[in-house]
Parts: sequence; C-alpha cells; structure tokens
Amino acid sequence: MMEELLHSSPGLVNFGIFFLLGTVLLLVVLGFVTYAILAERKVLGFMQNRMGPNQLGGKWGLLQTAADVLKLLLKEDTIPKLADKPLFIIAPVIAFAPSFMVLATIPFTDKLQFADIGVGLLYYIAISGLTTIGAVTAGWASNNKYALLGGMRAAAQMISYEIPLVMSVLGIILLSGSLNLNDIVAAQADTAWFIFLQPVAFFVFLIAATAELTRVPFDLVEAESELIAGFHVEYSGFRWAFFMLSEYVYLFAMSALVTILFFGGWLPLPFLGFIPGAIWFALKFSMVVFIFIWFRATFPRLRADHLMEFGWKVLVPIALANIFLTALGKELFEYFF
Repeated sequence: MMEELLHSSPGLVNFGIFFLLGTVLLLVVLGFVTYAILAERKVLGFMQNRMGPNQLGGKWGLLQTAADVLKLLLKEDTIPKLADKPLFIIAPVIAFAPSFMVLATIPFTDKLQFADIGVGLLYYIAISGLTTIGAVTAGWASNNKYALLGGMRAAAQMISYEIPLVMSVLGIILLSGSLNLNDIVAAQADTAWFIFLQPVAFFVFLIAATAELTRVPFDLVEAESELIAGFHVEYSGFRWAFFMLSEYVYLFAMSALVTILFFGGWLPLPFLGFIPGAIWFALKFSMVVFIFIWFRATFPRLRADHLMEFGWKVLVPIALANIFLTALGKELFEYFF
C-alpha cells in the first residue's frame, strides 16, 4: 500500500508522507548536531588535558548542549538600526537551507535514501555552493565593516576550495562511470574502496572539504582575533544559532559524502558481511567526523594569503595531476586487460 502511494500522482497524501519523512530526518540531524557539539568539546578537552563540559546532565555533561541551545533561544533577537532588515533576516535561512537540502541525495544504505538522483554528486556540489550567498548576504546586510570582510573572505575561500573539491572527485567519476552515489558505492563493491585506488584524491578532497566547512585550520571566515567573529558578528539568538546549525549540518553531510566516495558507504569489510550495512555506515561516518574534530585540536589557523595560495598553487595542480594519472591508468588497464 505504501509503495503504491509513493508512486501515485502527486497529491496531499504524498506531500504528507514526504513531509513526515523530512521531519524525521531533520530530527535525526538535530540530534546529531546536539551531540556532535558535545563530542567535539569532549574530544578537544581530552586532547588538551582538561574535562570539557561536565556541569549539566550528570557526569558526562550530556545536557550541556541542550542548555546552550535553550539559552540561545531565550536571548534577545537584535537587528542593527542601519542594517538592511529584509536581507539581514533571510540570510541565516539562505545559509541553512542548502545544508539540509543536500541530505536528500545521500544514500545511508542501499535501501535508505530519500532521492536516488542520477546526478546526485552534481546535485550535492551545486546546492552546497548556495551557502556562500547566505554568508555574503549576512556580511553585507549587517552594515558592519568586519562582517563585510568576513563575508568576502567566506566567498573567496569557498569558491577557491570548491574547485579542487570538484576536481578531486573527477577521478572517482572516471572509475565508477557515474555521478549517481549508489553507483559509486556499487563500483567499490566490484573493485576496492576508492581510498585505496584514489589516495591522492582523498587527501585533496579532505583538505578542500575542511576549508569548505570553514573549520580549523581554514576558519579565517570566523577569525575572532581579526574580525570579531566574521560575517555573523551582528547576529544574536536564534538567527546566530542558524549559522552554527548550518555548519554542523554540513559536517554531517560532508562526512557522509566522504564515507560514500572513499570508504565504500555501507559496504562491509571482508568476512564481516553479517553486520548490517547501516552499522558499517555509522562506524565509517563517525571515524570521518572524528578526523575533522582531530584537525581542530591539532592545527593552528593559517594566514589569509597562505590559505589562498595553498588552494590555487598546491591543491589545484595536484588535483589536475590526479585526473590525468587516473585517466591514463584506466586507459592502460583496459588496453592490456
């Protein structure tokens, strides 16, 4: 009955079903964000030889993030007198909406996916780029020179690192012959995980993804010592929370994408196929999230000029060389075998 409803012509029933499923996904993501923040604080505390949050929710501080969110919701929502109010109000929505939209095409298992799009990888890259508009809009609408500088930095950084990010996955597209994320996972089942076939692409993608997430050491967009928190310096309360929410939702989405592209998604290790695919995906996904947190505890912030030079002079040439070598290797392998 459910399958017939999903494949019938669009109507209120279909809308209700998809709205309900989208709401469930949103709740799952919000739960991830809540405890990803707690996990990040705890891991950073462990690496820096301190406790981390431990005041609310018993010994482990399990309710600390929930208390922080409640505090943000209760804070006064201020809008600067000289701000462009319509743009100021809508900028957080522009920043957050794409971060949630990209999740529609992420296959968590071979049976758990909201939209099996033929060009799912292209959809992800195209939609995620829209968040840059939200950052620039927030900086411009705030009528604050530091916010505007933060917005300009965000645009320059995200556009610059989007190029090696896209170029790094071209080798995977060559090997799998598809932009469909399910097909990319299936291609790894037939050969090997792409982290072994495309190690250079993995490192380029991971570095560029860190810059896209504006996380340490690429957090120039929010350089407190230079820009007093960057493009969202004039935001408070729940509007500021929207920017933070979009950052952690992108952490969820990007970690899921890395898992699919390089670690075989839900594919099990040999001789461990009895473990469900969802558990494999969760384990690999958690490992990638931990790597991003590890970076934050390890690396110092880059200088702005070094950040731009590294993207254009190092990552782009390496990504180009990887595309060439992948195409050459694929052609020679098919010729001799």
